[in-house]
Amino acid sequence: MTNRLADTLSPYLRAHADNPVDWYPWGPEAFAEAQRRDVPLLISIGYSTCHWCHVMARESFADPEVAALMNDGFVAVKVDREEHPDVDGAYMAAASAFTQNLGWPLTVFATPRGRTFFAGTYWPPDARPPLPSFREVLAAVGEAWTQRRTQAEESADAVTDALMRAAEASPTDLPAAGALASAAAAIAAREDQQFGGYGGAPKFPVATTLRFLQSPLVVREAADAARSAQRALAAMAASDLRDADGGFFRYATQRDWTVPHYERMLTDNAQLLEVALDAGDEETASGIAGFLLASLQRSGGGFGAAQDSESWIDGRRDEGGYYQRPVSERVGLEPPSVDGKLITGWNGLAIGALARAGARLAEPSWVEAAARAAETVLRVNRGVDGELVRASLDGVASDAVATGADLALLADGLFALALASGEASWASVAREVLDQALDGRRIDPLLAVHGIAASPDQTDGDLPSDVAATAAAALTAWRLGAGERYREAAVSAVRDHAARGVEQPFAHGSLLRVAAGLVDPPRQLVVVTPDPSSPLAAVALRADADIVAVVTSAQSRAFADAGFELFEGKGEVPTGGEGLAYDCRAFVCRLPVDDPRSVSLER
Repeated sequence: MTNRLADTLSPYLRAHADNPVDWYPWGPEAFAEAQRRDVPLLISIGYSTCHWCHVMARESFADPEVAALMNDGFVAVKVDREEHPDVDGAYMAAASAFTQNLGWPLTVFATPRGRTFFAGTYWPPDARPPLPSFREVLAAVGEAWTQRRTQAEESADAVTDALMRAAEASPTDLPAAGALASAAAAIAAREDQQFGGYGGAPKFPVATTLRFLQSPLVVREAADAARSAQRALAAMAASDLRDADGGFFRYATQRDWTVPHYERMLTDNAQLLEVALDAGDEETASGIAGFLLASLQRSGGGFGAAQDSESWIDGRRDEGGYYQRPVSERVGLEPPSVDGKLITGWNGLAIGALARAGARLAEPSWVEAAARAAETVLRVNRGVDGELVRASLDGVASDAVATGADLALLADGLFALALASGEASWASVAREVLDQALDGRRIDPLLAVHGIAASPDQTDGDLPSDVAATAAAALTAWRLGAGERYREAAVSAVRDHAARGVEQPFAHGSLLRVAAGLVDPPRQLVVVTPDPSSPLAAVALRADADIVAVVTSAQSRAFADAGFELFEGKGEVPTGGEGLAYDCRAFVCRLPVDDPRSVSLER
């Protein structure tokens, strides 16, 4: 049987194209068919490098008997969570009403209108108490739908209504420095004193949390908490979580960072590159950059979403076997496949990380790689209307809408690229993309049409939340002098979620980092020089500052002409001079200096 997945743009969906399940991709056709047959939707959500998704596919979706049960009683929908994060978020939130064991594969049973009345994750082909078999689940859900339908529909409506109420914001004041320091201390209280990191097994890198602990305010006001982030990075970098080629795996199943879950995500590695850079760990930063460029960057310039945990070894699928071998023994083996989707926001993370690292560590090839990725994403990830979309594959754009985080993370990455390259055009494009994000939260149109509640959750997952990502990009725009309205946008976003962020700091690291940036006046360093490798430029790039720009006179004028007020009046260098450095605090600049020794490395 060939179902409808073969021609989709998702590698994850294509991998299920030969299943005997009559799969539909996410779209109006599946809803129409469920309504025509008056049967529930069975929505299966996963992603291409998910190990347990592979397991359930082999055990159940490839089984003709199980497939027949699915086809007879349901309309089966396969969703790539990386292509449709809003869909995943909405159904993950709804699933939390039925199970505490959330994860992927996510299996959701919904009314023909798409409202959830039962959900779970992985179910085995045969019962493994306390888990029933998938066959038993299908039979029980089918019986509930036919014999207790009113109860199922009422449950689904109640879940939807509860999620809509939970999404309502409760604005508060911006958290003060003391509250942020206390939040950092609360995170540090969870530190594993023996093995580093936070909590027990399984143990994740939690890059968004580490980034908050590295913020200048936390370093100043809660130094012990900031040091816990340094220890966490050091522990991870020295552990099995880090592969020999420098890339980091998704998480460790054991408290001591051993027995990794071997998939390698673009999101984790891009953010950990930033963590290593701010920690001054050049070796770890260089290793991550090398992994991104060697393994995840595609021939067209953009970065693929992830590298699989499984590969073919000796004729069978093996989880982690490739990575467990020394590098010298991998020669001749087929490496685990890379999901080649170019996800807009995830590429924004990589663009920003490589641009900043390339500028700081004098690796111009990294900045050039970031620029190639930016050019590709801005060209290819466009819908028929010219608007940015969520992703593309092999040069073909998906019809999935770009989320607010997609636009904001791309914008922030482009701002970093503008600073690293000195090219104001990147900053202008970044501002345009950010303005689209600030226009309002984007949601999957099919969710909106059917009144399916979007997830109210604005906590960080494996990357910053929509709200936090947008606030962070707005803060960067303001620091560059794009206008006070961007600071106001960041303040508004933080106020809407500050109370919950302070109460639950571990889950809101990205938002709290923005809050910290709003409390402290920014330090902005602009070096105008004809020689970007001059000693003056070199010392500025090592300085602790929120904005560091090394530009020629012409480039500085281009930034100013584009409306970035930080650069106004900073376009001239005395004839024969090596350059001038402007050290500013919240746009109030000291007299420019030309001696590198006059530029403080400290704030």
